[in-house]
Amino acid sequence: MSQISRTYGASSVAELKAIYDDWATSYDKELAEDGQKYVAPAIASAYVLNTLGVNRVSDDIEILDAGCGTGLVGIELAKVGAKKIDGVDLSPGMLDVARATGAYRTLETVDLSQALPRREASYDVVMCVGTMTQGHVGPNALDEFIRVLKKGGFLVATILGYIWETDGYKARVQELVGAGKATFISADLEDYRRGANVQARMLVLQAN
Repeated sequence: MSQISRTYGASSVAELKAIYDDWATSYDKELAEDGQKYVAPAIASAYVLNTLGVNRVSDDIEILDAGCGTGLVGIELAKVGAKKIDGVDLSPGMLDVARATGAYRTLETVDLSQALPRREASYDVVMCVGTMTQGHVGPNALDEFIRVLKKGGFLVATILGYIWETDGYKARVQELVGAGKATFISADLEDYRRGANVQARMLVLQAN
């Protein structure tokens, strides 16, 4: 069984954490292989630039990378100028790898199925790439991402294409928009793991 399949089949948060801790040192190499080609971090970073309407992220933009894993998103954001990136993840082993990238201002162990330990209106951008997948973080996490965004800030998140509707993500987005908490920008299908022909919705919301 592949590590990806193991994570999708995890029956508890503790089991999921153990799998990712075990996977941390080989994660980047495995997802870069031809059979996977995990392109979501680079595509999400491009979405941030496009959404902000800039060619480079200015030094004052504060970003939360929710479910940062080994830091692949942080690396891509740093390439385009981001300086103030905070990462949170369930796995201390993954965070150890992310720390070595030098891309992050802070890193903290956090369970995204619980309330985020952050004040309201703390960030200009919240990223969540590779975490809203089968057996991982559910749609209620979207509420917390919007809560910690500054007014006018943006959420950029990947949601696996085949669970976008069935697992309630689309419905939760509609509820947040209907309640006036967020404005829907887009949810285009994009390559996620290109080598495995897996796509994800690239959700963009703006906090009201």
